[in-house]
Amino acid sequence: MFFSTIKKLCFFILLLSQIAFSQETKKQESKKTDSIPKKWNTITKLTFILNQSTFSNWVAGGTNTVAGNVNINYEFNYKKKNWNWDNKITSAYGLSYIDKQGVRKTDDRLEYNSLLGYKSKKDWFFSFYNNLKTQYTRGYDYKKTPVLAISDLFSPAYLSFGPGMLWKKSDNEFVNIAPSSSRFTFVSEEFSGKYGVDEGETTSFGLGFNLSSYYKFSITETLTMENILALYADYLDKPQNIDVDYQVNFLVKISDYFSTNLGFHTIIDDNASSRIQFRQLFGLGVNYVFL
Repeated sequence: MFFSTIKKLCFFILLLSQIAFSQETKKQESKKTDSIPKKWNTITKLTFILNQSTFSNWVAGGTNTVAGNVNINYEFNYKKKNWNWDNKITSAYGLSYIDKQGVRKTDDRLEYNSLLGYKSKKDWFFSFYNNLKTQYTRGYDYKKTPVLAISDLFSPAYLSFGPGMLWKKSDNEFVNIAPSSSRFTFVSEEFSGKYGVDEGETTSFGLGFNLSSYYKFSITETLTMENILALYADYLDKPQNIDVDYQVNFLVKISDYFSTNLGFHTIIDDNASSRIQFRQLFGLGVNYVFL
């Protein structure tokens, strides 16, 4: 099982390489034939991160593990005169195989962000944002005996939207403030009574203040830092308990296709957990960018 998993991961890397090569060929051909200017700008970023460790007669002890994460970010942005519309789909899924414990999920995320802006003056825009956040597959609490299911596809799912003001210096530096933001939380009947949804219900509604920001910059020629922050305070339910979702990612470029990736993700949400949620990911990444 252990070596079979490694073979599957290696095969997947080779498949990604073939896809990247074909995409690059198509891109070069399109540049020769397409001379019509486009208002839409699209970009797809695919990252595969692999972690692996093997022990044999190691006196200090250790457990054989292999883990892989696939991240796909798709952006489609529109700009024309005073209009600016940025869209981004973030998709991530990861699995790990731990000797004697089997396969477990390490990452599972599907998120759509849309930010529409109409220029007011200089770097300020009237804005309207939309955010949808959920996961792909069923999640479990392995600390419980027997193992307890705690989440599933669209359970929970969070839908937020509202008008506001956007300060945007560039695509790598902006802050959006939405003081009248609607937020819906969805769960299945199985998880009714959790994630801020009342017992017997499958939907809850919130109205509050939302702030989202993005800041990406280069520390050195090969080291890039990315910061993603989202804050939300519900006027209707304990407004003093501010939900925090913060991500910081470091990317060390090795070559055009390889990098070392280090990421930290922190979530504070009383409705989801009474404790601070924290996730850290480190590994060698295979990166492809399709324009």
